[in-house]
Amino acid sequence: MAYDRITRKIQNSKEESVASGNTKSSVNHSPSVNSMKEGEQIYAQEINKPIALYKKHKGKLYKLYFSDNGNLIVDGNLNIGKNLIVNKNIIGTTLKIIPHNMQADINTAETFLPWFGIKQATDLTGVSSSFLTPYPMTLNKIMFRAPTIGANSTADLAIKLYKMDDGDAVVDIVARATHQDELVANTFFVVNKSDFDAHPKFEMGDNCGISIEAVSDYGSSINWKITSVWEVETQI
Repeated sequence: MAYDRITRKIQNSKEESVASGNTKSSVNHSPSVNSMKEGEQIYAQEINKPIALYKKHKGKLYKLYFSDNGNLIVDGNLNIGKNLIVNKNIIGTTLKIIPHNMQADINTAETFLPWFGIKQATDLTGVSSSFLTPYPMTLNKIMFRAPTIGANSTADLAIKLYKMDDGDAVVDIVARATHQDELVANTFFVVNKSDFDAHPKFEMGDNCGISIEAVSDYGSSINWKITSVWEVETQI
């Protein structure tokens, strides 16, 4: 009987401790609301994430990140009731979509895509063939579609990124990729960032361009539909 009283006392003490939020433990994964008791607090650290404090309150799971360098991580929206005072830059990443549609006979000669209008060129000196980057830009993907392929539909298509650094006229290769699948009329194909042999990124102030070149002539002048998608690192 005495043993039963002691056991009940220990159990009641633990429940009170949990209810008051005093129970703390540490795990190396994100806990779920169902794995925690009401009022329980758990410290957790996921891979490549800072330490976070989780607390279950009235059936909901709350989360607070800690840092050792002053940086603050917010997983969701940041709602500010009054002023936002910033001593340095506001940096964000957005997606920019750019069309490069053109009419061209793509063969073994390198053709530089237009960034506006429909006029392609043979190098970066053309009016439409280069783009002055306002912010750092990384190519996410580039999409192609041709209504007809007159010949050599199995010929590889090389895609290259070039740039001229701020302050010089030397043309540098940034990255290259090769599309090796057969081209099918009225069917789009995509060359992704991961397909390039180097990181396909331009820095602010670069004079940049994109060229395409086939192993064999595709047969005739084609109305190419081309769209590129860029990750743009904006600074305000």
